[in-house]
Amino acid sequence: MKIDIKFLGGCGEVGRSAILVDDILLDYGMKPSDPPQFPLNGIHPESVIVSHAHIDHCGIVPNLVDLDSDMIMTPPTRDISHFLGKDTIKIGKSQGILPFIEEDLKRFFEVTRTLSYKEEFHTAGYDVKLYDAGHIPGSSCIYLEGDKRLFYTGDINTSDTRLLNKADLDFPEADILITESTYFGAEHSNRRELEKLFIESIVETLDSGGHAIIPCFAVGRTQEVVMILHAHGLTPYVDGMGAAVFDIFKANPSFLKDEKALSKAMDNVRFVRRKKRSEVISNPSIIVTTAGMLNGGPVLYYLNKIYKDPNSKILLTGYQVEDTNGRSAIERNYVEVDGRILTLRASVEQYDFSAHADDIALKSIVSGFCDRGVECVFTVHGDDTKGFAEWIKENCGCDAIAPENGDGVIV
Repeated sequence: MKIDIKFLGGCGEVGRSAILVDDILLDYGMKPSDPPQFPLNGIHPESVIVSHAHIDHCGIVPNLVDLDSDMIMTPPTRDISHFLGKDTIKIGKSQGILPFIEEDLKRFFEVTRTLSYKEEFHTAGYDVKLYDAGHIPGSSCIYLEGDKRLFYTGDINTSDTRLLNKADLDFPEADILITESTYFGAEHSNRRELEKLFIESIVETLDSGGHAIIPCFAVGRTQEVVMILHAHGLTPYVDGMGAAVFDIFKANPSFLKDEKALSKAMDNVRFVRRKKRSEVISNPSIIVTTAGMLNGGPVLYYLNKIYKDPNSKILLTGYQVEDTNGRSAIERNYVEVDGRILTLRASVEQYDFSAHADDIALKSIVSGFCDRGVECVFTVHGDDTKGFAEWIKENCGCDAIAPENGDGVIV
């Protein structure tokens, strides 16, 4: 029996992940570029399984509710996807690009089936299990078992963070592996040393009278950074969706490493209302705010205020996708705000607080699967998926393919 796999997005790029395995759709996200990019359409899956609630994996799943597909994910993934959908509608109305409407979002929440890790279920001809991916609360690797066995890593992290334990590495055997490739070729810094440098830079910024602007993804990164600051005795302002996401995390404590530690850290922050932003920026301060790639959200207000100030810093904490303000800030030292190009005199620093497996971990994951009988590996979700596929073929003794968007493969 063969498996028919169609790659609808997320190939050779980070964003709009979507993979159709026979009648099961794995993720259906959007790429946060300007304008946003979506996966290829024209699909009618029997089931939709979402690995986690980052917009590049879950962003337009509500668009599919009229197909009456089974929708399956963990409770935090459903709740956060629903919350992010409200923001997508709000932004979509302002841009004139509306992938779904309020009624779709409401129905998505109502019909979604939530499952815990390793809870077995059957859908579209496959037995399925979700495994803890260690990426954000509720994130999952997805295992499909039929006549052939397929394992999809989604976004995976094999190191502990303050927010989460590492991924559950007790993986089942598989015939086909689909793996993320985000940090192929790059190794993460020692976490303790990275935190030390991060805190020293923030303290230096405050001592010089500047502002430390810390753009963060609302889901996972905001909460992680707040815990780091709290551990070092620093009190930040938090502006944006990170506070509401914390409430969702708190309602799902079994998906956290230490709910009490997170709550203590969040109790230490000062939440910012829109009308109070001018007061926050009037004195040296630490501001943790969305969006993590500088492509919208309250961070644009703060950039507009501090971009000329050489004493202030923009401390990026995550991966910056091509064609985003974050990538422009790093590579070209400018951002675009409301149609204006702002040349940055404020410093831009990047700290690798990644929740993805790095080069060493990715190679270890793939090698382990190949040693246990994987026949073919597909590399997706990265800037150098072809390089990763070549490494696998040369070093792991199994076939490897870096598909392009729109490719269909029968295995």
